[in-house]
Amino acid sequence: MTIAIGQRLLRASILCGLVGGEAFGAGVPTAGLPEVIVTASLSALQGDPLSATQGIVTADQLAQRPVLRPGELLETIPGLVVTQHSGAGKANQYFLRGFNLDHGTDFATSVDGVPVNMPTHAHGQGYTDINFVIPEFLQSIEYRKGTYYADTGNFSAAGAANLTYKSSLAQAGLIALEGGEDEYYRAVLGLSPKMEIGRLLFGLEYSTNDGPWQLPQDFRKLNGLLKYSLDTEVSAFSLTLQGYDGRWAATDQIPLRAVEDGSLDRFGYVDPTNGGDTHRYSVAGDWMLKVGGTQLDVSLYAVDYALDLFSNFTYFIDPVNGDQFEQLDDRRIYGGEASFMQRFELFGASQSIEGGVQWRRDDIDKVGLYLTDDRVRHDTVREDSVLQNSYSGYASLDLRFGSKMRSVLGVRADHYEFEVNSDNPLNSGTAHDTLASPKLSLIFGPWAKTELFANIGRGFHSNDARGTTITVDPTDDSTPVDRVNPLIKALGYDVGIRTAAMPDLQFSVAAFHLELDSELVYIGDAGATEASGASRRRGVEVGAVYNPIKWLIIDADGAWSHSRFDNGDYIPNAVESVMSMGVAVNHPSGINGGIRFRHFGSAPLMEDNSVRSDPTTVVNVEAGYAYKTIKASIGVYNVFDSDDNDITYFYESQLANETAPIEDVHFHPVEPRTVRASLGVSF
Repeated sequence: MTIAIGQRLLRASILCGLVGGEAFGAGVPTAGLPEVIVTASLSALQGDPLSATQGIVTADQLAQRPVLRPGELLETIPGLVVTQHSGAGKANQYFLRGFNLDHGTDFATSVDGVPVNMPTHAHGQGYTDINFVIPEFLQSIEYRKGTYYADTGNFSAAGAANLTYKSSLAQAGLIALEGGEDEYYRAVLGLSPKMEIGRLLFGLEYSTNDGPWQLPQDFRKLNGLLKYSLDTEVSAFSLTLQGYDGRWAATDQIPLRAVEDGSLDRFGYVDPTNGGDTHRYSVAGDWMLKVGGTQLDVSLYAVDYALDLFSNFTYFIDPVNGDQFEQLDDRRIYGGEASFMQRFELFGASQSIEGGVQWRRDDIDKVGLYLTDDRVRHDTVREDSVLQNSYSGYASLDLRFGSKMRSVLGVRADHYEFEVNSDNPLNSGTAHDTLASPKLSLIFGPWAKTELFANIGRGFHSNDARGTTITVDPTDDSTPVDRVNPLIKALGYDVGIRTAAMPDLQFSVAAFHLELDSELVYIGDAGATEASGASRRRGVEVGAVYNPIKWLIIDADGAWSHSRFDNGDYIPNAVESVMSMGVAVNHPSGINGGIRFRHFGSAPLMEDNSVRSDPTTVVNVEAGYAYKTIKASIGVYNVFDSDDNDITYFYESQLANETAPIEDVHFHPVEPRTVRASLGVSF
């Protein structure tokens, strides 16, 4: 089987084993395990999720997504919005459950169990860049929302996702070629040779893209993947090596006033020297052993990572040197996990208990903020080396009471240690914090193919280590600065329902409430911590998948949220509504195609709601034909050439012809109508 990234059409094998494989629909929770084999149609509930907002997206569903950038693969998670406010090589901006997640602060992402979020990052806490992921080789995305899962820790207040790679290809190899407007070219090579012992997957990706901007972004990306797997009836082992290098120029968000007066094109730029380069190299090993009713799992990983990023959001408030700044992050990451799961009989039913320990060490050789002009440094705001260690333990007890009630009681304990060595000794020091997080889930049913869920749990995110030891403003030793709490607690509630009571239809709905003790965030752009108060979010999420004919599938989901600080103020950039819908056709003749609609609504840009962003709507269409081992497709993205925005902010900036800073809307537009073609061959 070949999977060309341009072949992201809604293929007929995407839901509930329509062709005898694994498949699930966006918006419908179907499983609580990484792999669940399902059969027949949408007429039965599958899996054992803890909540109505937990599920799996499989390779077939990922392959059918019409996306312009790898980060948008996460939009298969219902209610999640993925945008960009800068160059394509920079991490995406994420929105979920009334959060502006920035680059990942409250959404935990991992790939094959290796965490992606970067604490104490130069650009933003929890920075999550998945440009290193090669979509053709993904097996699934397991997602979970809320604070109810004992094995999920830092950055997971809004939710979490784990992207899993395949162990091998269906055939010996594949070649995928793509091309399109704006100097977009992409080539993928996949090899999966037969082996006497184990399975091997090799993948290589190279892509270039200038984008529609007047300043070509010259994004160049090289990815490599090598994975060896060995499975037996009682054990499994895998070793995965990955490498990613990227470089780009960037057109950051631009001021609305300059576009309205005609001095700047909508796809124009202010500073032509913005951009960056990054790399991520990793090795990870996983081992599993089953002994009787016990399963043991051990994983270890190491990551070498660096980012050198140049940005300019305010332009010429400094009329002499300009406002460009450089953020540098250079680190090594080491970590691992050991866990067990034990099954036993009680109350006449099969029960289970699981637990584990997790460890992570971020050895940050240098994390710095510098003032630059044309990428040349002229001042250092601050430069630090940081050691951050975390040690975690968790346990959960899954009990069934008869055939109609199940409870999952969990607890998690996290201990964090921070050591900061700053270029200013007044901001050096150590800090530590410990947090216990209880969890409880109740599942009732099924009755008439319907289940009910109730959940409560505590979660958290860590703050930037530099904020835990800071005492003075990095730009002014005479200005004292308050330290932040190392760990910020979150408390979440969820009630939901999922049902397959109607023929060929699965439906889910959930209502959530989330309280965050503080939205203190370390602002990497300023080298200090910006304080805001405690917050509350509540909302409703719905999802449905309908399969009236074997070769036709319709899915839709929507999310609505209400987000406020405890004092009643609005939370800037908290998107209030998200809607998505897809129609897919995969006829036995080989003709296939689909259409995808995505909408995210208006959001406040100021605490008093005096300025708001406009809603954004984009429609993508793809059509293709498959003949034996050859597959071809054409995609049209942003079909109606929407002039909406990917992201909108409100703040002060000053252009070269202005004498003082001006408060204004700043935005980054969605890409205009774009056409791409792909050809995939398996062998």
